[in-house]
Amino acid sequence: MAFRDLRDYINALEKKGKLVRIKTPVSPQLEITEIADRMVKKGGPALLFERVKNSSFPLVINLFATPERMKMALGVEDLEEIGQEILEIIEPELPTSFMEKLKALPRLKKMADYLPKKVKGGPCKEVILPEKDVNLLDMPVMKCWPLDGGHFITLPLVFTKDPETGARNCGMYRMQVFDERTTGMHWHIHKDGARHYLKAERKNQPLEIAVALGCDPAVIYAATAPLPPDMDEMLFAGFLRKAPVEMVKCEMVNLEVPARAEFILEGYVNPEERQLEGPFGDHTGYYSMEDLYPVFHVTCITRRKNPIYPATIVGKPPMEDCYIGKATERIFLPLLRKQLPEMVDMNLPVEGVFHNLAIVSIDKQYPGHAKKVINALWGMGQIMFTKIIVVVDSWVNVHDWSEVIWRLGNNVDPKRDVAITEGPVDVLNHASPIPNYGGKMGIDATKKWKEEGFDRKWPPDIEMSQEIKDLVDKRWREYGLG
Repeated sequence: MAFRDLRDYINALEKKGKLVRIKTPVSPQLEITEIADRMVKKGGPALLFERVKNSSFPLVINLFATPERMKMALGVEDLEEIGQEILEIIEPELPTSFMEKLKALPRLKKMADYLPKKVKGGPCKEVILPEKDVNLLDMPVMKCWPLDGGHFITLPLVFTKDPETGARNCGMYRMQVFDERTTGMHWHIHKDGARHYLKAERKNQPLEIAVALGCDPAVIYAATAPLPPDMDEMLFAGFLRKAPVEMVKCEMVNLEVPARAEFILEGYVNPEERQLEGPFGDHTGYYSMEDLYPVFHVTCITRRKNPIYPATIVGKPPMEDCYIGKATERIFLPLLRKQLPEMVDMNLPVEGVFHNLAIVSIDKQYPGHAKKVINALWGMGQIMFTKIIVVVDSWVNVHDWSEVIWRLGNNVDPKRDVAITEGPVDVLNHASPIPNYGGKMGIDATKKWKEEGFDRKWPPDIEMSQEIKDLVDKRWREYGLG
């Protein structure tokens, strides 16, 4: 069942006892972060702060911060169902590459029911504030951590259009509020929003932007999904929610936005205009340091009459973004398997913050197979940023840290089984000597074959016979052990 908007999702969470209303006044400066951080780390409910100091708007946080809420948000019992459904749609088509197939989704008849639907109006137009009345400081924008450079909008859906093709993009890029009418626009060099901006900059023209705050959960998730360039996130959101996203034209810019959003910020970024942004307590658990980023000028705000401001926090895992990232891991695993059929499973540990470490199990079929998979992953979409890839055999549970480390320690000869290379790394990788480029390590932790230069006999795992296991299963209670 699709949630119509953020309020619909909030009501569903509350009915299931997965949301708590906080009526005591709280500060958006550090205090909400500490409360939300404690709650997410204990697996607690979403929080709706009804009285936020210095703002007349309530704030909701931790909307996706458990595996159960993440599945509820996307309307599935198993997140891999989504990837399997995408495969079922793609499969009958001509055998082109996976990325080309994904790009072709809008042209497939099966996706027609999910195309964004243009509407003339919507709740996001209930209040329209022209530029003279714009004041971003009215919103309960949080300062999350003590060394943050200011207050940051942390759950924005940033809409842009390619200046050459007109293709729409929706990404999630944090926004530091500088004053009543300007923010930073923190898009990384590899992101589609940054690509649109660079094209506009080459033409020496401003890039129009619209930012939606507070949409239904499928739309929010779609903004974070690692989709191919020029695939419309709103189409993907429609597919997730099994109903088209209603889109309405902005007041001052030539963009469409979700009609049922809580807030819409309209404006532009100028070519060559930069301002110092940050530091910001980031999902790595470290601060990302200050740097120059484009300046977003807000020329109009439209909103609901009584809007709810959405937020998230990032920091030392586990945090809410970990559950969003885990959803992406499960959703896109079937699609990765389509490109690499030997893949059995994958784990992007939350401690590896999704770009530092990947553990992959494979059905090993020939000498050097693990290193083939490592190099293939380094050439594939956003997983190319992964700093360390560990490959294990098919029978290893990649989600069991104890087993993975045991295999890693026993199966690896560092001289033979470790591959070191260089290439693109995530912007948030602070360990590389320069931004965006650094070293990578691939580790083959599979059982070694004679053809890989292992002439000794590989020792068998210690394992009890099945006969004894079955016998003890029958007698377990007789022994008084449980």
